[in-house]
Amino acid sequence: MIASPVAYWEPLWAVGRSYRQITDTEEQLLAEHLGPGRGRPALDVGSGDGSLAHHLHDRLGYRTTGVDCAPSAIAASTHPGACDQPRFQVMDFATDDLSELSDPAYAVITCRLVFRFITDKGAFLDRVRRLLVPGGIFWMVTELADRRADDDPLKSLGITASDVELLTSRWSTVTIVDLDQLACFALLP
Repeated sequence: MIASPVAYWEPLWAVGRSYRQITDTEEQLLAEHLGPGRGRPALDVGSGDGSLAHHLHDRLGYRTTGVDCAPSAIAASTHPGACDQPRFQVMDFATDDLSELSDPAYAVITCRLVFRFITDKGAFLDRVRRLLVPGGIFWMVTELADRRADDDPLKSLGITASDVELLTSRWSTVTIVDLDQLACFALLP
């Protein structure tokens, strides 16, 4: 696990590292499972370069906030000169004061390729549940460890079966959609 998320992620974003981009299939799944935003608030946790937050805002119509612990990621996500774009802020969602967020609750909370790096996954999920409005949806995209061979060096990027069990427990509705080594989880309180 990562002892200090900022110390780990900031140098990677500062040198311009990029990560797996959102695919057309993911975009279709977002539209299908989240639906039109109609100006409702959405929160993207671990927003990185902001591509998911921009998609939620620009394509689906959510009033989106993206949070990431790395200042360089937040800098990469803002498009200077754009008049209508998501709001971005530096925040460690797992430990910082959630009252600093722009909205007290969200219709949608997304988290893409971050869950594996969360130290206290149960506490993280409790924070997500507290911020969802009634009828809201938590959209999680993560790699699954069992989708890679044991000798694959990227196997550690996936979550384990026990992580999946923790992730999917205590939700009224769980929908899982497979994408190669990734799985998308639509979770409703």
